[in-house]
Amino acid sequence: MRISVVAVGTRMPAWVIQGVEEYSKRMPRELKPLWREIPLARRAKDTAGDQACVAEGDQILKAIPAAERVIALDVEGKRISTAQLAGQLAVWQMSGDNYSILIGGPDGLSPGCLARADQCWSLSDLTLPHPLVRVLLAEQLYRAWTITVNHPYHRA
Repeated sequence: MRISVVAVGTRMPAWVIQGVEEYSKRMPRELKPLWREIPLARRAKDTAGDQACVAEGDQILKAIPAAERVIALDVEGKRISTAQLAGQLAVWQMSGDNYSILIGGPDGLSPGCLARADQCWSLSDLTLPHPLVRVLLAEQLYRAWTITVNHPYHRA
């Protein structure tokens, strides 16, 4: 099983890189997420955000292998708890399938990405900046793993 995170945006601030690296290095080798960055589409004054979102979505879809299971992170998705994520992680490990988690850019994920998704999750009812979502996701994957192995990091 492999977990990939496909995220829009390159040249993240140092705090984002440090946060993602910190939680990723704590993960066991077999669960360490592979992070793939998709460049932001060009945005001009006369270009609608929807057009940029669709262009980014096309690049995301090209980065996902056909057999991959896809989880889209979207404010309109299903809210899940950390305990539910831990349960999901355990199921993923047993399935042997590979998973891609999608993080959109400033305009979110394209309709094509949402349609490709097997599941759509919301990390919060709040609208979060996409760099912060990377750190939050990395921490939650680590926390979910600690729950599955009874590590004392998570306190319910």
